[in-house]
Amino acid sequence: MKKRVLLLDTGREWGGGTNSMFELLKRIDRERFDISAVFYHNYRKGELSDLRSELAAIGIPFELMPAQRQPLWAKFAKELVRGPLSPWPSFKQNMIHVIERCWRINPCARAIAERLLGGKFDLLYMNNQPSSNLEGYLAGEIAGVPVVQHCRSNARLGRSEVAVVNRVAQRLICVSAGVRDSLIAQGVRPNLCAVVHNAIDVKQVLPEAVALTEVAADAVVIGSVGSLLPRKSNDHLIRAAALVKARGGRPFHIVLLGDGPERARLEHLVAGLGLTSCVSFAGFRPNALAWEAAMDIIVLASDNEGFPRVILEAMLLAKPVIASDVVGSRELVKHGSSGFLYPYGDEEALANRLQQLLEDADLRRKMGAAGHQDVLQNHAIERYVRGVEEQLQGGRHDIE
Repeated sequence: MKKRVLLLDTGREWGGGTNSMFELLKRIDRERFDISAVFYHNYRKGELSDLRSELAAIGIPFELMPAQRQPLWAKFAKELVRGPLSPWPSFKQNMIHVIERCWRINPCARAIAERLLGGKFDLLYMNNQPSSNLEGYLAGEIAGVPVVQHCRSNARLGRSEVAVVNRVAQRLICVSAGVRDSLIAQGVRPNLCAVVHNAIDVKQVLPEAVALTEVAADAVVIGSVGSLLPRKSNDHLIRAAALVKARGGRPFHIVLLGDGPERARLEHLVAGLGLTSCVSFAGFRPNALAWEAAMDIIVLASDNEGFPRVILEAMLLAKPVIASDVVGSRELVKHGSSGFLYPYGDEEALANRLQQLLEDADLRRKMGAAGHQDVLQNHAIERYVRGVEEQLQGGRHDIE
């Protein structure tokens, strides 16, 4: 008998987690799982597509949660809390959370519970991480429906959030051992956490590299891929590049693939450091692999990751990776073999690793080949899909 699964996603933009979710949905056993999806936002995939059309293409029903507008009383209440309680940040955050519970989270939980009961669903499956899915936990509790959370990022949870997870969750699927360990360290019960590593389709036909017409023929292309958000720390890469440029040596060009709220600030930083001629902002591109294929080195400077898809893509394309030594990235990059790890925020160390790879084409090739072999052996998509299916079915605990 098929298990009816309601997928809940509260995200606002297309990112690596969305891509990994679609890789699963395209391959999940439809004889065992009947899936419908509820999203808060019909966010876009580039200029030509969006969630609704992408889900329709793989035969999954899509529903949009009715938009809620914050009432004036909630806005005023938050302003009253923020000022007087500034000396006590934890208490201030708790009070803001109480206000959010009243006007947004609890009503959403009741609406989701009604959908679970009305659709006779057997399971609520949530994408992303517990802090952004609290209403889903409460909905599952109200409806008496089991809840499985796919933790795709390294979440920081408050005590009340940990309590809800421990009380309600049937399983937390963690995309890396680092995510699991972080959740347990914050108080989540170890027996709830199962590791199913992210993966990639290693059999796909790889695209031709896009032509980077603005890049000099002798320049080494350094790429960063992902939304332009503060946690991605692209400013570290830009300042490290300025250090490398000041030292002289092999010419390079940086391509920032992605868009987001940090773009204007990063453009201002690039101009201020005199790097305008050697940094390009490519924006969001649905064909990210073709752009990555045109890169010689891929950098991920984030302060926080889950199990980054961009590194899997770099490895599949045989590109060396330089990544900050944080959860997720350190499980993928074999330091000195498939790339380099450096202490997060250490721009001098990042500059040194960039210069090392810029000046050594043979090392770039060797590291790229090592990463490619690693992804073929250890990160094929079929294992990921089987692992998630096991957890949705309520099967064995850990798939590492």
